[in-house]
Amino acid sequence: MRERAAEELNPKMGRMGAEDPSRAFRPRLATTYSCRALYRTLEYLRGISDDDVRRLRARGIHHTNQLLHRTSLAIDRGRLSRRTGISVARLFEFANQCTLLEVSGMERVLPVVRRLGINSMKALHAQDAKELQAKIVDAVGFAGAPTLSDVQYWISQSGALDIVEEPEPTKEPLAVIE
Repeated sequence: MRERAAEELNPKMGRMGAEDPSRAFRPRLATTYSCRALYRTLEYLRGISDDDVRRLRARGIHHTNQLLHRTSLAIDRGRLSRRTGISVARLFEFANQCTLLEVSGMERVLPVVRRLGINSMKALHAQDAKELQAKIVDAVGFAGAPTLSDVQYWISQSGALDIVEEPEPTKEPLAVIE
């Protein structure tokens, strides 16, 4: 079958290439990749419950990138909160976790970065690269630590990935003085 395909695609080659396998024409097969392989499932989020995952999937949100784009604005978080029963504050926390998952190359040390108190793009952007890299080295040792250029790259990405709108501060009613 391969010989016939080779003859049909390249008639000049004929049967000559079929005798020597190294010279035979091999049609190139296209490889397709599923989009699901590129995105992380909701279970990657720290603190998300099975019930939260079920509610979000019922609304058509199956991976972290979808959740990020459906919760980046305060008005969207409010709407999703009403439809799923998940609090706005919790959705805000999940949105911040999703942005950190989008930073290229940071997956390996993400738990360490969170332990250092960096839970949002704003917090990552405010870091000094040398200091952050030194803290990570202290936590994981030299063997598992990222290079200084890796940390600088993460911080540079944080500006472009900072798409989560901060919630507006709540206004408490003024006290009545009599």
